[in-house]
Amino acid sequence: MTDFLFETDTNQIPAATRSGMLEMRDGKLLRYMVTQAANRPLRGTVLLLHGRNESIEKYFETITDLSTRGFAVVCFDWRGQGGSSRMIRDAMRGHVNRFDDYVSDLDQVFRELVLPDCPPPFYVLAHSAGALVALLAAPLLTIRVRRMVLVAPLLGLPGSRFSTNGIRVATRTLNLIGMGRRYATKNRYQAGARPFSGNLLTSDPGRYMRNVEIVRRQPQLGLGGPTVRWVSAALHAIDRVSDPDFIAKIRIPTLVVTAGNDGVVSTPAAERFAAQLRNGALLTIDGARHEILQEADFYREQLLAAFDAFVPGSDEPDNVISTEPEETA
Repeated sequence: MTDFLFETDTNQIPAATRSGMLEMRDGKLLRYMVTQAANRPLRGTVLLLHGRNESIEKYFETITDLSTRGFAVVCFDWRGQGGSSRMIRDAMRGHVNRFDDYVSDLDQVFRELVLPDCPPPFYVLAHSAGALVALLAAPLLTIRVRRMVLVAPLLGLPGSRFSTNGIRVATRTLNLIGMGRRYATKNRYQAGARPFSGNLLTSDPGRYMRNVEIVRRQPQLGLGGPTVRWVSAALHAIDRVSDPDFIAKIRIPTLVVTAGNDGVVSTPAAERFAAQLRNGALLTIDGARHEILQEADFYREQLLAAFDAFVPGSDEPDNVISTEPEETA
């Protein structure tokens, strides 16, 4: 049953998919989809965590790629975006009170949707802000998740640390005086409202326009800029996961994949973070822009090859990580 999903001629719902709404502890509803593996042998389940200002539909292509590799896939829209409940009256404002709310939602999705219905072992593939949530949740996921692949993780903002500290102070101050629900910047564009030329997300015009078409057809899935509170919460989450004591608690083998031409998040910050992981690896894809899974094939296929090399099948021992991409027929 796919009544909660939307497709276009160029962006079809993956086969063997069901969707629905899952009620959270506070009554908010998260829209989700579960896609069964298209091939055998079954290799487990990938929990696909997208970034801010994204929706499930944007990942139909990637979900199909994973399904054909023998993985079941679970994807959901974070609270406050996509087809999930919005947090404040102005639905276009990207808002959250704290990133722990995302962690709580992820935990509930895992317990009520993934564990009862999906084949193990379990893996996480997460992008940008979704990767930051995955890191926050990593201590809770240790006995559940075998490996994580984090793509262009939000671990810092472009520019100097001084400028980031200024944003941190400013957003905290604005929160304290009751302005947390205001837009954090003058850029309030809805997803896809800008032309392809000069975008920071992808060098692939076809995939860019495909994603624009999703929001044009279903504007309720779109989102404007983040609120002051969202930015403040994100910076607080970055501070927490960057603490050496917190990093020491991350025991899940983790591959960090950064974009060499990322103008949205800080690639150097992600590289520094990866160097501190006990059981981590780093891959930088030179020339790629922020949304590597939405990038041109030249960049995107490098990411998928790295995923294939890092994520073993369900019949491989936990302590074995292949170093070569799998051969395909």
